[in-house]
Amino acid sequence: MKTSALESPHATIVELVDLDLPEGEAGDLANLRQAREEGLARARDFAAPLLDGQHIDSGEPALAHADGVSLILHGIGAPPSLRAVAYLVYASAFLKQPDEVIARAFGADAAHLAAHARKLVQIQRNARDMLGDEGLGPLNAEQVERIRKMLLAFSRDLRVVLLRLASRLQTLRHFAETKQPCPKALAREAMQVFAPLANRLGIWQIKWELEDLSFRFLMPDTYRSIARSLDEKRIERERNVEHARQTLAQALASSGIEATVQGRPKHLYSIWKKMQGKSLTIERVFDLRALRVIVSDVPACYAALSRVHELWQPMPEEFSDYIARPKPNGYQSLHTVVQDEQGRPIEIQIRTQAMHDHAESGVAAHWAYKEAGTKGYAGVQAAGEFESRVAEARKTVLRQLLAWERDLAAADDQYQGQGGAGHGLFDDRIYVFTPDGKIIDLPAGATPIDFAYALHTDLGHRCRGARVDGAMVTLNTSLLSGQTVEVVAAKEGGPSLDWLNAEQGYLRSPRARAKVRAWFNALAQQATIARGRDAVERLLQREGKTSVKLESLADMLGFRNADALFEVVGKDEFSLRNIEQVLRPSAPEQTADELIAQRLARTEQEAAASRGKEGRGVLVVGVDSLLTQLARCCRPAPPDAIGGYVTRGKGVAVHRRECSNFRQMAHQHPERVIAVEWGKQAMGDDASYAVDVLIEGHDRPGLLRDVCDVFAQGKTHVKAMHSQSHHDEITITLTVQTADTSKLASLLSRVAQVHGIAKIRRK
Repeated sequence: MKTSALESPHATIVELVDLDLPEGEAGDLANLRQAREEGLARARDFAAPLLDGQHIDSGEPALAHADGVSLILHGIGAPPSLRAVAYLVYASAFLKQPDEVIARAFGADAAHLAAHARKLVQIQRNARDMLGDEGLGPLNAEQVERIRKMLLAFSRDLRVVLLRLASRLQTLRHFAETKQPCPKALAREAMQVFAPLANRLGIWQIKWELEDLSFRFLMPDTYRSIARSLDEKRIERERNVEHARQTLAQALASSGIEATVQGRPKHLYSIWKKMQGKSLTIERVFDLRALRVIVSDVPACYAALSRVHELWQPMPEEFSDYIARPKPNGYQSLHTVVQDEQGRPIEIQIRTQAMHDHAESGVAAHWAYKEAGTKGYAGVQAAGEFESRVAEARKTVLRQLLAWERDLAAADDQYQGQGGAGHGLFDDRIYVFTPDGKIIDLPAGATPIDFAYALHTDLGHRCRGARVDGAMVTLNTSLLSGQTVEVVAAKEGGPSLDWLNAEQGYLRSPRARAKVRAWFNALAQQATIARGRDAVERLLQREGKTSVKLESLADMLGFRNADALFEVVGKDEFSLRNIEQVLRPSAPEQTADELIAQRLARTEQEAAASRGKEGRGVLVVGVDSLLTQLARCCRPAPPDAIGGYVTRGKGVAVHRRECSNFRQMAHQHPERVIAVEWGKQAMGDDASYAVDVLIEGHDRPGLLRDVCDVFAQGKTHVKAMHSQSHHDEITITLTVQTADTSKLASLLSRVAQVHGIAKIRRK
């Protein structure tokens, strides 16, 4: 039966960190390992000439530091490929083009990893001065911001975590061995950043040593006092521990439980913490002995626990079952404290071998990346379920990093006191996963729609639903760090206007909100362009100029392209009469004699014009019986100041003098302007004129009804209405019937008082 290589219960960091392995066939494992050992030696040979005689920023010899890092990585089970990168990271500082050189010599993955680690080192170096020499005090706000940057770097590639942990441990070892004073900033960083990180990832080998060495440099007097006391009681303590170990081993064997019983060493920093936390004397701490029991399976754990409690008196308040309820970092074990015959307490941990491996390698065991790619060992298939399990492993790692981040924020809050300045430092960002394990950085409170837009704009537009950790949720659900989000999208479509409603909470990301607005702005622009195109094309048909190229027409009118022309026409910002003037050939200019004759003719007809004055609506001064028409662009009505423009074949067009089209035509052809005025018939009670009114305001339910009610109360008939809304803004164009625009002004002032109306004027 074929099984996935991921199912090994004893997976260690070896399986975690080697991510770019070639496919292996049966029998290739030995050759693969040999090749990797050769690669490690080649990396050291490559780096040695570059690092010889050089020192890193801590003052350590560069080559000795790289050797120490490689040795520490070997101690936690790292493969040769990662140990080789330990040399390449430091060698790259002395290369002109490190990425290209390392990629050619050792492969793209090694170059990428070296570059990533090098950038993280630079971040630490730039920020370390801010740590200061404040002993064991928690980090301040600036330091926490730096830790966030480190967190984001770590989350992309866990191998960088191992390199940085090993590098910091080697630096502390260097100061301890050479008995040189260690900078407190460096020791504090190790104590408050790297040791908690190693703890969250479960790499206790490194965690304990980082804490003890940092403790030694930060509190040297306390460290030496505990060390001396520990040394003085060492012989008695070892004798008591050995007696308890043998007694327990014999009791388990007599009960048929196969187990390994070990004495568990106590570390100086943990002793000091226990003294501080439980207010114990140093003698009481030393009397507390510690044993570890390793058995074959979970039932054997509980059987061993039962035998321990039969052998010695348990202390119920000191029992913890981390098998039934694992710690957040995946740690599992049974913890109990019992009293021996003399009443002395004994700490006992009971776990399986797999749990012990996890306790030594931590989160590393989740990735279980066997050294053979998709073919596995001896041809065993590792694909299929493989990709999903690797993705789950990546999520596990980030969840521990996020928990470590929260630990630091909580420590800072406690230090600031009662919700002080440190509160909320990590509240503004969350980190969630795609189904394949990719990490997405979002603002706190982000929704599935924000998530979709972070992946791709088109996916955001088509987002119609989402699954969070496999369960369907509403689109305005706030996401939390560590969740897995899957977007349910339509094949085509766009966003909803409701998404822009802040009260409904669909969007939190400014980037996503801007993309939704851009979508609707583009839709409105397309509708305006289509409306303008239709108007221009209908004009061309009326004028019999359908052969005119639209782009050429736009160029003649001074627009960059046809769409720009259509847009201003669609917005009613550009009169079609301007296009007519371009399309129609200009009349030949009149000579001076023709102009004089025309003016004489006007003078001779003034008397006749005055005779018909009483029966005319609009009078053309100096001309009788001349066809007039009211311009539709400005819709003049008494008692507006008006002017006339002589058209070709359509008589005199009457405009309001303030009309922009009239002013433009008068400027281009002043000889066509003619004086006009309202006749008495135009001012009569039976006269009625259509007037356009433009209203702008904030959209709300019932706004159009309230506006129309005001006109109805004023006994003014509304002939036509057109409204267009954009976000929460609305534009309303009304065509009303009136006999006197001076009376209309008072009505418009009443409309302006309607709630939501920002501006009202005649067009």
